[in-house]
Amino acid sequence: MDTQDAKRVLEAALMCASQPLGLRELRTLFEDAFEPAALKALLLELQQDWQGRGVALVDTATGWRFQSRPEMRVFLDRLNPEKPPKYSRAVLETLAIIAYRQPVTRGDIEDIRGVAVASTILKQLEDRGWVEAIGHREAPGRPALLATTAQFLTDLGLKGLNDLPPLDGVAGESGALASLLPQADLLAGEEQGLLPLDASGTDEPSAEIPAAPAPAANDTP
Repeated sequence: MDTQDAKRVLEAALMCASQPLGLRELRTLFEDAFEPAALKALLLELQQDWQGRGVALVDTATGWRFQSRPEMRVFLDRLNPEKPPKYSRAVLETLAIIAYRQPVTRGDIEDIRGVAVASTILKQLEDRGWVEAIGHREAPGRPALLATTAQFLTDLGLKGLNDLPPLDGVAGESGALASLLPQADLLAGEEQGLLPLDASGTDEPSAEIPAAPAPAANDTP
């Protein structure tokens, strides 16, 4: 199979997939005829082919996928004018501390924020698949060490933690994270049927964050 035909196969598979596809899955399209390095080179070529268009091919933490570009959101929102989910300051700060300082314990988060962390906040982050316990600290009570997941990175369209926005010139970790959260509203909330996050048990106000790029899959109901 020549390069152009192989890219057409990759394009069709990625456009029709409901989830990001990794190299191992994509190799099965060609019965492992392509080595991982060669297949990645084809994906990079395909990524270049889609430059300047409304949809981009993105390499995320859990695989490759097509998704709309952020600047298309204002137009796509007209098809779905519902209000976006709301993220409270408490949720943003908790998630940001975990993302930028992981692994951390609940006590670490409380020390940094200066207030108690409501159990519902951590449960909502865990239920959404953005935060998980990766071990326990060797300290009294052996508190759980919390970290973000690959799903968190994928929902935000990131390959790794190094792709998080730098903190220079940004109003703290929660401000930096809030600049990315629009990319997760539709992916992790509306499409997967999850409830918007809120700060149940806290008295902190909620901040509305606009909706964001949707994956360009053809399986949308």
